[in-house]
Amino acid sequence: MGMTMTEKILAAHAGLDEVRPGQLINAKVDFVLGNDITAPVAIEEFRKLGLERVFDPERIILVPDHFTPAKDIKSAEQAKILRDFAREYGIKHYFEIGRVGIEHCLLPEQGLVAPGELIIGADSHTCTYGALGAFATGVGSTDMAAAMATGELWFKVPETILFNYYGHLQPWVGGKDLILYAIGDIGVDGARYMAMEFTGEAIAELSLDGRFTMANMAIEAGGKNGIFAPDAKALAYLEGRVKRPYKIYTSDPDAEYAQVKEYDAGKIAPQVAFPHLPENVKPVTEVGEILIDQVVIGSCTNGRLEDLRVAARLLQGKKVHPEVRLIVIPGTQEIYLQALREGLIEIFIEAGAAVSTPTCGPCLGGHMGILARGERALSTTNRNFVGRMGHPESEVYLAGPAVAAASAVRGRIAAPEEVL
Repeated sequence: MGMTMTEKILAAHAGLDEVRPGQLINAKVDFVLGNDITAPVAIEEFRKLGLERVFDPERIILVPDHFTPAKDIKSAEQAKILRDFAREYGIKHYFEIGRVGIEHCLLPEQGLVAPGELIIGADSHTCTYGALGAFATGVGSTDMAAAMATGELWFKVPETILFNYYGHLQPWVGGKDLILYAIGDIGVDGARYMAMEFTGEAIAELSLDGRFTMANMAIEAGGKNGIFAPDAKALAYLEGRVKRPYKIYTSDPDAEYAQVKEYDAGKIAPQVAFPHLPENVKPVTEVGEILIDQVVIGSCTNGRLEDLRVAARLLQGKKVHPEVRLIVIPGTQEIYLQALREGLIEIFIEAGAAVSTPTCGPCLGGHMGILARGERALSTTNRNFVGRMGHPESEVYLAGPAVAAASAVRGRIAAPEEVL
Protein backbone atom coordinates (compact mmCIF):
# COMPACT_ATOMS: atom_id res chain seq x y z
CA MET A 1 0.00 0.00 0.00
CA GLY A 2 1.30 3.45 -0.94
CA MET A 3 1.56 6.55 1.20
CA THR A 4 0.25 10.10 0.95
CA MET A 5 2.72 12.98 0.71
CA THR A 6 2.00 13.87 4.34
CA GLU A 7 2.83 10.33 5.44
CA LYS A 8 6.01 10.32 3.36
CA ILE A 9 7.29 13.57 4.91
CA LEU A 10 6.59 12.35 8.43
CA ALA A 11 8.23 8.99 7.73
CA ALA A 12 11.37 10.67 6.37
CA HIS A 13 11.68 12.94 9.39
CA ALA A 14 11.13 10.03 11.77
CA GLY A 15 13.79 7.92 10.03
CA LEU A 16 11.23 5.29 9.04
CA ASP A 17 10.52 3.55 5.74
CA GLU A 18 6.79 4.00 6.19
CA VAL A 19 4.16 5.26 8.60
CA ARG A 20 0.42 4.70 8.87
CA PRO A 21 -2.42 6.87 10.21
CA GLY A 22 -2.71 6.72 13.98
CA GLN A 23 0.94 5.78 14.47
CA LEU A 24 2.86 7.77 17.09
CA ILE A 25 6.29 8.91 15.92
CA ASN A 26 9.15 11.11 17.05
CA ALA A 27 10.29 13.32 14.18
CA LYS A 28 13.04 15.84 13.58
CA VAL A 29 11.82 19.35 12.73
CA ASP A 30 13.36 21.66 10.14
CA PHE A 31 12.14 24.95 11.61
CA VAL A 32 10.47 26.12 14.82
CA LEU A 33 8.38 29.31 14.68
CA GLY A 34 7.02 31.58 17.39
CA ASN A 35 5.37 35.00 17.57
CA ASP A 36 4.89 37.72 20.15
CA ILE A 37 1.86 36.00 21.72
CA THR A 38 3.01 32.39 21.85
CA ALA A 39 6.82 32.53 22.02
CA PRO A 40 7.07 34.29 25.43
CA VAL A 41 5.39 31.27 27.07
CA ALA A 42 7.71 28.91 25.18
CA ILE A 43 10.74 30.96 26.19
CA GLU A 44 9.70 30.84 29.84
CA GLU A 45 9.41 27.05 29.66
CA PHE A 46 12.70 26.77 27.78
CA ARG A 47 14.50 28.77 30.46
CA LYS A 48 13.18 26.40 33.14
CA LEU A 49 15.23 23.67 31.48
CA GLY A 50 18.40 25.61 32.29
CA LEU A 51 19.90 25.05 28.84
CA GLU A 52 22.73 27.18 27.52
CA ARG A 53 21.83 26.79 23.84
CA VAL A 54 18.97 25.99 21.50
CA PHE A 55 19.19 22.96 19.22
CA ASP A 56 20.10 25.15 16.23
CA PRO A 57 19.97 28.98 16.23
CA GLU A 58 19.51 28.95 12.43
CA ARG A 59 16.41 26.77 12.68
CA ILE A 60 14.37 28.93 15.05
CA ILE A 61 12.28 31.83 13.74
CA LEU A 62 10.83 34.59 15.93
CA VAL A 63 8.34 37.03 14.42
CA PRO A 64 6.71 39.74 16.57
CA ASP A 65 3.67 40.47 14.39
CA HIS A 66 0.41 40.19 16.36
CA PHE A 67 0.48 43.26 18.61
CA THR A 68 3.19 45.15 16.73
CA PRO A 69 3.90 47.98 16.35
CA ALA A 70 3.37 47.71 20.12
CA LYS A 71 -0.10 48.97 20.99
CA ASP A 72 0.52 49.27 24.75
CA ILE A 73 3.07 48.54 27.47
CA LYS A 74 2.11 44.87 27.80
CA SER A 75 2.53 44.20 24.08
CA ALA A 76 5.86 46.04 24.12
CA GLU A 77 7.04 43.78 26.94
CA GLN A 78 5.94 40.69 24.99
CA ALA A 79 7.97 41.75 21.97
CA LYS A 80 10.98 42.56 24.18
CA ILE A 81 11.02 38.99 25.47
CA LEU A 82 11.53 37.76 21.89
CA ARG A 83 14.14 40.42 21.16
CA ASP A 84 16.18 39.63 24.25
CA PHE A 85 16.00 35.87 23.70
CA ALA A 86 17.06 36.24 20.06
CA ARG A 87 20.12 38.26 21.10
CA GLU A 88 21.05 35.96 23.97
CA TYR A 89 20.82 32.73 21.98
CA GLY A 90 22.02 34.05 18.63
CA ILE A 91 18.75 33.39 16.81
CA LYS A 92 19.44 34.12 13.15
CA HIS A 93 15.87 34.63 11.97
CA TYR A 94 14.46 37.35 14.18
CA PHE A 95 12.40 40.01 12.40
CA GLU A 96 12.06 43.47 13.90
CA ILE A 97 9.59 46.24 13.03
CA GLY A 98 10.44 47.76 9.67
CA ARG A 99 11.84 44.42 8.50
CA VAL A 100 8.96 42.28 9.67
CA GLY A 101 5.80 40.90 8.12
CA ILE A 102 2.83 38.79 9.08
CA GLU A 103 4.64 35.54 9.86
CA HIS A 104 2.83 33.26 7.41
CA CYS A 105 3.34 35.71 4.56
CA LEU A 106 6.93 36.41 5.60
CA LEU A 107 8.45 32.93 5.91
CA PRO A 108 7.76 31.74 2.35
CA GLU A 109 8.83 35.11 0.96
CA GLN A 110 12.15 34.85 2.82
CA GLY A 111 12.86 31.34 1.54
CA LEU A 112 12.38 29.79 4.97
CA VAL A 113 9.94 27.17 3.66
CA ALA A 114 10.74 24.40 1.19
CA PRO A 115 8.97 21.28 -0.10
CA GLY A 116 9.34 18.17 2.00
CA GLU A 117 10.26 20.02 5.18
CA LEU A 118 8.63 19.63 8.59
CA ILE A 119 7.81 22.99 10.15
CA ILE A 120 6.07 23.61 13.45
CA GLY A 121 4.87 26.92 14.78
CA ALA A 122 3.20 28.06 17.96
CA ASP A 123 0.43 29.53 15.84
CA SER A 124 -2.49 27.58 14.42
CA HIS A 125 -2.10 29.00 10.90
CA THR A 126 1.38 27.54 10.47
CA CYS A 127 -0.39 25.08 8.14
CA THR A 128 -0.05 27.82 5.47
CA TYR A 129 3.30 26.40 4.31
CA GLY A 130 1.68 23.26 2.94
CA ALA A 131 1.09 25.33 -0.19
CA LEU A 132 4.73 24.58 -1.03
CA GLY A 133 4.53 20.86 -0.27
CA ALA A 134 5.81 21.03 3.31
CA PHE A 135 4.26 19.39 6.36
CA ALA A 136 3.50 22.41 8.52
CA THR A 137 1.33 22.49 11.59
CA GLY A 138 0.55 24.54 14.67
CA VAL A 139 1.59 23.39 18.15
CA GLY A 140 1.31 24.65 21.70
CA SER A 141 3.90 26.87 23.35
CA THR A 142 5.24 24.04 25.54
CA ASP A 143 5.77 21.88 22.44
CA MET A 144 7.60 24.81 20.89
CA ALA A 145 9.88 24.95 23.95
CA ALA A 146 10.63 21.23 23.68
CA ALA A 147 11.42 21.56 19.97
CA MET A 148 13.71 24.56 20.56
CA ALA A 149 15.65 22.42 23.02
CA THR A 150 15.79 19.11 21.12
CA GLY A 151 14.93 19.76 17.47
CA GLU A 152 12.38 16.97 17.70
CA LEU A 153 8.71 16.50 18.52
CA TRP A 154 6.21 13.66 18.66
CA PHE A 155 3.29 13.42 16.26
CA LYS A 156 0.35 11.16 15.59
CA VAL A 157 0.27 10.44 11.87
CA PRO A 158 -2.98 11.93 10.53
CA GLU A 159 -5.42 10.39 8.10
CA THR A 160 -5.80 12.34 4.86
CA ILE A 161 -8.84 13.73 3.04
CA LEU A 162 -8.31 14.39 -0.67
CA PHE A 163 -10.10 17.45 -2.07
CA ASN A 164 -10.33 17.38 -5.86
CA TYR A 165 -11.48 20.64 -7.47
CA TYR A 166 -12.20 19.85 -11.11
CA GLY A 167 -13.29 22.26 -13.83
CA HIS A 168 -12.31 25.92 -14.17
CA LEU A 169 -12.55 28.89 -11.83
CA GLN A 170 -15.28 31.48 -12.28
CA PRO A 171 -14.34 35.18 -12.50
CA TRP A 172 -13.35 36.72 -9.14
CA VAL A 173 -13.13 33.29 -7.46
CA GLY A 174 -9.89 32.57 -5.63
CA GLY A 175 -8.40 30.36 -2.98
CA LYS A 176 -10.52 31.93 -0.21
CA ASP A 177 -13.70 30.94 -2.00
CA LEU A 178 -12.53 27.37 -2.66
CA ILE A 179 -11.57 26.75 0.96
CA LEU A 180 -14.69 28.44 2.39
CA TYR A 181 -16.78 26.24 0.10
CA ALA A 182 -15.05 23.13 1.44
CA ILE A 183 -15.41 24.24 5.06
CA GLY A 184 -19.06 24.95 4.41
CA ASP A 185 -19.40 21.39 3.12
CA ILE A 186 -17.54 19.43 5.80
CA GLY A 187 -17.88 21.79 8.79
CA VAL A 188 -15.37 23.29 11.19
CA ASP A 189 -14.53 19.85 12.62
CA GLY A 190 -14.91 17.88 9.40
CA ALA A 191 -11.15 17.34 9.05
CA ARG A 192 -10.26 17.20 12.73
CA TYR A 193 -6.62 16.10 13.11
CA MET A 194 -6.51 15.12 9.45
CA ALA A 195 -4.35 16.19 6.53
CA MET A 196 -6.23 18.11 3.83
CA GLU A 197 -4.64 17.42 0.44
CA PHE A 198 -5.74 19.65 -2.45
CA THR A 199 -5.61 18.71 -6.12
CA GLY A 200 -7.44 19.06 -9.46
CA GLU A 201 -7.67 21.23 -12.58
CA ALA A 202 -8.81 24.30 -10.65
CA ILE A 203 -5.92 23.95 -8.22
CA ALA A 204 -3.49 23.85 -11.14
CA GLU A 205 -5.02 27.16 -12.32
CA LEU A 206 -4.70 28.70 -8.87
CA SER A 207 -1.78 30.99 -8.08
CA LEU A 208 0.64 30.33 -5.22
CA ASP A 209 -1.00 33.18 -3.32
CA GLY A 210 -4.34 31.39 -3.64
CA ARG A 211 -2.82 28.13 -2.45
CA PHE A 212 -1.31 29.82 0.60
CA THR A 213 -4.82 31.05 1.44
CA MET A 214 -6.29 27.55 1.18
CA ALA A 215 -3.58 25.84 3.22
CA ASN A 216 -3.82 28.65 5.79
CA MET A 217 -7.47 27.88 6.50
CA ALA A 218 -7.12 24.09 6.79
CA ILE A 219 -7.17 24.61 10.55
CA GLU A 220 -10.62 26.20 10.23
CA ALA A 221 -11.91 22.74 9.27
CA GLY A 222 -9.97 21.22 12.16
CA GLY A 223 -7.18 20.03 9.86
CA LYS A 224 -3.76 19.05 11.15
CA ASN A 225 -2.25 20.40 7.94
CA GLY A 226 -3.15 21.46 4.41
CA ILE A 227 -0.89 20.38 1.57
CA PHE A 228 -0.38 20.69 -2.20
CA ALA A 229 1.92 18.72 -4.49
CA PRO A 230 4.55 21.18 -5.77
CA ASP A 231 4.18 21.92 -9.50
CA ALA A 232 5.87 24.25 -11.98
CA LYS A 233 4.27 27.30 -10.34
CA ALA A 234 5.61 26.29 -6.95
CA LEU A 235 9.09 25.63 -8.33
CA ALA A 236 9.11 29.02 -10.04
CA TYR A 237 8.20 30.64 -6.72
CA LEU A 238 10.99 28.76 -4.94
CA GLU A 239 13.65 29.59 -7.52
CA GLY A 240 16.05 32.17 -6.12
CA ARG A 241 14.37 32.08 -2.69
CA VAL A 242 15.36 28.68 -1.31
CA LYS A 243 19.08 28.07 -1.57
CA ARG A 244 19.28 24.75 0.33
CA PRO A 245 18.53 21.28 -1.04
CA TYR A 246 14.99 20.01 -0.66
CA LYS A 247 12.98 16.95 -1.66
CA ILE A 248 9.58 16.91 -3.32
CA TYR A 249 7.10 14.29 -2.16
CA THR A 250 3.92 13.32 -3.97
CA SER A 251 1.20 10.88 -3.00
CA ASP A 252 1.34 7.36 -4.40
CA PRO A 253 -1.43 6.30 -6.82
CA ASP A 254 -2.47 3.62 -4.31
CA ALA A 255 -2.32 5.88 -1.25
CA GLU A 256 -5.24 5.37 1.11
CA TYR A 257 -7.52 8.31 1.89
CA ALA A 258 -10.09 8.57 4.65
CA GLN A 259 -12.37 10.44 2.22
CA VAL A 260 -12.28 11.90 -1.27
CA LYS A 261 -14.29 15.07 -1.85
CA GLU A 262 -15.10 16.15 -5.42
CA TYR A 263 -16.07 19.76 -6.22
CA ASP A 264 -16.94 21.34 -9.56
CA ALA A 265 -15.03 24.62 -9.38
CA GLY A 266 -17.10 26.01 -12.23
CA LYS A 267 -20.12 26.04 -9.90
CA ILE A 268 -18.37 27.80 -7.01
CA ALA A 269 -19.20 31.51 -6.79
CA PRO A 270 -17.49 34.00 -4.45
CA GLN A 271 -18.33 32.88 -0.92
CA VAL A 272 -19.22 34.66 2.32
CA ALA A 273 -19.01 33.05 5.78
CA PHE A 274 -21.62 34.39 8.19
CA PRO A 275 -21.12 34.80 11.95
CA HIS A 276 -20.03 33.07 14.04
CA LEU A 277 -18.30 30.14 12.31
CA PRO A 278 -16.35 29.77 9.05
CA GLU A 279 -18.73 26.92 8.09
CA ASN A 280 -21.75 29.26 7.84
CA VAL A 281 -21.14 29.80 4.14
CA LYS A 282 -23.32 31.21 1.37
CA PRO A 283 -22.54 32.38 -2.16
CA VAL A 284 -22.41 36.15 -2.28
CA THR A 285 -25.46 36.17 -4.57
CA GLU A 286 -27.57 34.76 -1.71
CA VAL A 287 -26.36 37.06 1.07
CA GLY A 288 -29.18 39.59 1.01
CA GLU A 289 -29.04 43.17 2.32
CA ILE A 290 -26.37 43.27 5.04
CA LEU A 291 -24.99 46.70 5.89
CA ILE A 292 -21.42 46.87 7.17
CA ASP A 293 -19.34 49.32 9.19
CA GLN A 294 -15.81 48.12 8.41
CA VAL A 295 -13.87 46.18 5.79
CA VAL A 296 -10.43 44.66 6.40
CA ILE A 297 -8.24 43.50 3.52
CA GLY A 298 -5.13 41.78 4.82
CA SER A 299 -3.94 39.10 7.30
CA CYS A 300 -1.95 35.89 6.86
CA THR A 301 -4.90 34.64 4.81
CA ASN A 302 -5.32 37.41 2.23
CA GLY A 303 -2.61 40.03 2.70
CA ARG A 304 -0.52 38.98 -0.30
CA LEU A 305 0.22 40.92 -3.47
CA GLU A 306 -2.41 39.16 -5.58
CA ASP A 307 -5.05 40.02 -2.96
CA LEU A 308 -4.10 43.70 -3.08
CA ARG A 309 -4.13 43.69 -6.89
CA VAL A 310 -7.64 42.20 -6.96
CA ALA A 311 -8.91 44.77 -4.46
CA ALA A 312 -7.25 47.65 -6.34
CA ARG A 313 -8.88 46.60 -9.65
CA LEU A 314 -12.28 47.04 -8.07
CA LEU A 315 -11.46 50.19 -6.09
CA GLN A 316 -9.72 52.13 -8.84
CA GLY A 317 -11.60 55.31 -9.62
CA LYS A 318 -14.16 54.68 -6.87
CA LYS A 319 -14.74 55.83 -3.32
CA VAL A 320 -15.25 53.84 -0.16
CA HIS A 321 -18.83 54.21 1.08
CA PRO A 322 -19.02 57.16 3.51
CA GLU A 323 -20.33 54.93 6.30
CA VAL A 324 -17.60 52.30 5.93
CA ARG A 325 -14.03 52.18 7.26
CA LEU A 326 -11.70 50.33 4.88
CA ILE A 327 -8.41 49.10 6.36
CA VAL A 328 -5.78 47.61 4.05
CA ILE A 329 -2.82 45.74 5.56
CA PRO A 330 -0.07 44.40 3.25
CA GLY A 331 1.34 41.12 4.55
CA THR A 332 5.03 42.07 4.46
CA GLN A 333 7.29 45.03 3.83
CA GLU A 334 8.17 43.61 0.41
CA ILE A 335 4.50 43.26 -0.51
CA TYR A 336 3.91 46.82 0.72
CA LEU A 337 6.82 48.11 -1.36
CA GLN A 338 5.73 46.30 -4.50
CA ALA A 339 2.15 47.52 -4.03
CA LEU A 340 3.58 51.04 -3.76
CA ARG A 341 5.58 50.60 -6.97
CA GLU A 342 2.52 49.34 -8.83
CA GLY A 343 0.38 52.27 -7.67
CA LEU A 344 -1.93 50.08 -5.59
CA ILE A 345 -1.38 52.06 -2.40
CA GLU A 346 -2.29 55.26 -4.23
CA ILE A 347 -5.53 53.63 -5.43
CA PHE A 348 -6.41 52.60 -1.87
CA ILE A 349 -5.71 55.99 -0.36
CA GLU A 350 -7.53 57.89 -3.11
CA ALA A 351 -10.53 55.61 -2.58
CA GLY A 352 -10.55 56.52 1.12
CA ALA A 353 -8.82 53.53 2.71
CA ALA A 354 -6.38 53.52 5.61
CA VAL A 355 -3.20 51.57 4.79
CA SER A 356 -1.27 50.00 7.66
CA THR A 357 2.22 48.68 8.19
CA PRO A 358 2.26 44.83 8.22
CA THR A 359 0.57 43.48 11.35
CA CYS A 360 -1.96 40.84 12.39
CA GLY A 361 -3.75 43.69 14.18
CA PRO A 362 -7.51 43.53 13.74
CA CYS A 363 -7.70 39.83 12.79
CA LEU A 364 -7.49 38.70 16.41
CA GLY A 365 -9.05 41.81 17.91
CA GLY A 366 -5.60 43.13 18.77
CA HIS A 367 -5.48 46.66 17.39
CA MET A 368 -5.78 48.66 14.14
CA GLY A 369 -9.50 48.10 13.74
CA ILE A 370 -11.36 46.87 16.82
CA LEU A 371 -15.16 46.62 16.51
CA ALA A 372 -17.62 48.28 18.88
CA ARG A 373 -20.88 46.75 20.09
CA GLY A 374 -23.31 46.12 17.25
CA GLU A 375 -20.81 46.79 14.46
CA ARG A 376 -20.36 44.52 11.46
CA ALA A 377 -17.15 43.87 9.56
CA LEU A 378 -16.53 42.13 6.26
CA SER A 379 -12.99 40.78 6.49
CA THR A 380 -10.53 38.75 4.42
CA THR A 381 -9.20 37.23 7.67
CA ASN A 382 -9.72 33.60 8.72
CA ARG A 383 -12.00 33.51 11.76
CA ASN A 384 -15.33 35.04 12.70
CA PHE A 385 -15.92 33.65 16.18
CA VAL A 386 -17.86 35.64 18.79
CA GLY A 387 -15.74 38.63 19.79
CA ARG A 388 -12.95 37.74 17.38
CA MET A 389 -12.40 41.33 16.19
CA GLY A 390 -13.66 43.23 19.21
CA HIS A 391 -16.89 43.48 21.17
CA PRO A 392 -18.68 40.15 21.72
CA GLU A 393 -21.83 41.73 20.27
CA SER A 394 -20.10 42.65 17.01
CA GLU A 395 -20.23 40.48 13.89
CA VAL A 396 -17.56 39.35 11.42
CA TYR A 397 -18.27 38.08 7.90
CA LEU A 398 -15.46 36.40 5.96
CA ALA A 399 -14.81 36.70 2.22
CA GLY A 400 -12.06 37.09 -0.36
CA PRO A 401 -10.55 40.40 -1.47
CA ALA A 402 -12.91 40.85 -4.44
CA VAL A 403 -16.05 40.72 -2.29
CA ALA A 404 -14.31 42.84 0.36
CA ALA A 405 -13.45 45.63 -2.08
CA ALA A 406 -16.91 45.63 -3.65
CA SER A 407 -18.52 45.72 -0.22
CA ALA A 408 -16.38 48.66 0.87
CA VAL A 409 -17.72 50.65 -2.07
CA ARG A 410 -21.36 49.63 -1.73
CA GLY A 411 -21.61 49.90 2.06
CA ARG A 412 -23.07 46.41 2.26
CA ILE A 413 -21.90 42.92 1.40
CA ALA A 414 -21.78 42.94 -2.40
CA ALA A 415 -20.68 40.89 -5.39
CA PRO A 416 -17.70 42.20 -7.40
CA GLU A 417 -19.87 42.69 -10.49
CA GLU A 418 -21.89 45.35 -8.63
CA VAL A 419 -19.07 47.88 -8.80
CA LEU A 420 -17.76 47.19 -12.30
